[in-house]
Amino acid sequence: MLKSSGKLILLDKLLCRLQETGHRVLIFSQMVMMLDIIQEYLQLRRFACQRLDGSMRSDLRKAALDHFNAPNSSDFCFLLSTRAGGLGINLATADTVIIFDSDWNPQNDLQAMSRAHRIGQKKQVSLCFFLC
Repeated sequence: MLKSSGKLILLDKLLCRLQETGHRVLIFSQMVMMLDIIQEYLQLRRFACQRLDGSMRSDLRKAALDHFNAPNSSDFCFLLSTRAGGLGINLATADTVIIFDSDWNPQNDLQAMSRAHRIGQKKQVSLCFFLC
């Protein structure tokens, strides 16, 4: 699966390096099926993660957000669909944002990137766009 996509190969190399150096990552995709593939990859790598997409109930969303933002959380990644993860979500405990596939509306990507740029952010936030 990994070797069939240049984006997944790049994601693998990037996430391994980020995990080794103690970063926390938000990964946005506009396609829920792509989130399924990335989640399966993260499970194979044994990277702890949370997920939020439009199909989740509000209580499960809150639980995932609280778990990721907890002071000693073991979560390394948070997977989000670009539109479901756009408004009203604070993920300032992450310091790296990966836009796996850009939305046709650039404003949705800007909203997604803003999830890590919140009051309480103590680290510089890095942004990665995967193009093509």
